[in-house]
Amino acid sequence: MIEPHAPARPGAPPSWRGPARLPVRPGTGRFLVLAGVFVCAACGLVYELELVALAAYLTGDSVTQTSVVLSVMVFAMGIGSLIAKRLRRQAAAGFAVIEAVLALVGGCSAMALYAVFAWTGDWGGPWAAGPRTLMVAFSLTIGLLIGAEIPLLMELIQRIRRQDAGGAVADLFAADYVGGLAGGLAFPFLLLPLMGQLTGALLTGAVNVVAGGALVLGLFGRDLTRRARLLLLTANLTVLGVLAAAAVLVDDFERAARTAVYGADVRVAVRTGVQEVVLTGGTHGRPLDLYLDGRLRVSARDERRYHEALVHPAMNGPHSRVLILGGGDGLAAREVLRFAGVRRVRVVEHDPGLVRLAATDPALSALNGHAYDDPRVRVTAADAFHWLRGAPHAAYDVVIADLPGPDRAAGAQLYSQEFYGLARRALAPGGRLVVHTGAAPRPRVLWTVDSTLHAAGLRTTPYLAARDRGLVLAAPGARPPLGLATGPGAPRPRSLTSRLLAAGRAEAAAGRIPGLPPSTLVHPRYRG
Repeated sequence: MIEPHAPARPGAPPSWRGPARLPVRPGTGRFLVLAGVFVCAACGLVYELELVALAAYLTGDSVTQTSVVLSVMVFAMGIGSLIAKRLRRQAAAGFAVIEAVLALVGGCSAMALYAVFAWTGDWGGPWAAGPRTLMVAFSLTIGLLIGAEIPLLMELIQRIRRQDAGGAVADLFAADYVGGLAGGLAFPFLLLPLMGQLTGALLTGAVNVVAGGALVLGLFGRDLTRRARLLLLTANLTVLGVLAAAAVLVDDFERAARTAVYGADVRVAVRTGVQEVVLTGGTHGRPLDLYLDGRLRVSARDERRYHEALVHPAMNGPHSRVLILGGGDGLAAREVLRFAGVRRVRVVEHDPGLVRLAATDPALSALNGHAYDDPRVRVTAADAFHWLRGAPHAAYDVVIADLPGPDRAAGAQLYSQEFYGLARRALAPGGRLVVHTGAAPRPRVLWTVDSTLHAAGLRTTPYLAARDRGLVLAAPGARPPLGLATGPGAPRPRSLTSRLLAAGRAEAAAGRIPGLPPSTLVHPRYRG
């Protein structure tokens, strides 16, 4: 092994070059390099998590987007490590350039993806190929740059004080993995709740470029020419300026993007910690629209058709005790409370911020008939699946699952055989369960829900209603009749009729797909 201060051999590979001319002692220099590894690893993992979170938010399919982002990124890291071999002779300058580019690309990636989503349309629409291609391109680029870091850092740390390769690798990877832990914890607990996705990514980029530039210019600057130092300083300051300017403009950008997504009539826009909730209209005669994570969930123009179709058939029978899973907007509760004989209503909603808005916003609370002011209504802020695990047995006459569609991120759990088994356990003898299955143009989803309910020991009656939404009425024992409650205390629906229910049942039956396997927690089947 060559001694630390042995002169470099002419023509020798970079790892055999002489020691770096450091402004500090070698031990301090090694510590600073490892600290740089820690910071850069933390930033790199934040970029990965930002892409995963934003892509899942824009598409609603967290499993697919996580798989795509991480697999592409890991593949690119391997390619980046190979490419970095050609930069080892200029390891310090190469590392500084890589960190500057990584900070710019990673820091701006969230804004770029959100801009494409806002100005070209939904990721599930006709422009889907463009946004998804951009997401893959960012994953590939960031992975290439992250993969190139370790070989160059290995070269730099060996130039400070040579040691056996195994020891150097252990030191570097220890700092890298601990940095990854720090970044992985900082993203969900600090950056996302305190700054949001866009500002959090920009701040991460700023930290990244400062750490990379300070490490190279401060520690290895004597090994660079004056021109190289000036170019690197200029590049780092330029990147830092771009990120700072973007951070200053981020609020204006979000407002413009929100207008592009929702129109100019945005009245309320809040991030609750669970999702982004946006209300448009509701004043001056303009109809109210409720958006959750960028997708229209409630429109005052026609929401009554859906909520009446969801609630009224399930209330045809004993209905003194009602459980609503989801439905934080209060509209399902409004329909339930129209029935005489309802003694108590339990709403289990994962997002307490949505419930607060539904109870306090003048337009939304008026739309839901001030349901949360009714003393019979009790709200529990909890995940529906976990709450059902501890729910009392046979405690409810009616269970209404007003949840996101099963092909969204939560579908694997909230539309599984296990979930329906828990709901069945909560039903009293003679009780009914109704499930919203999403848009009906996807009959495979509707009939997979039907098959899953059967597997949980329930008999079913599928039907379509309200903008072709799919619904399934289920009950233990006999198949539940699809009809409307009659007699004293039964409210008259404003839009739903027995004839419409019969037509919806016939339309659903016409698209029946027999023999579909049920969906379970370990084998979700709603994708595609």
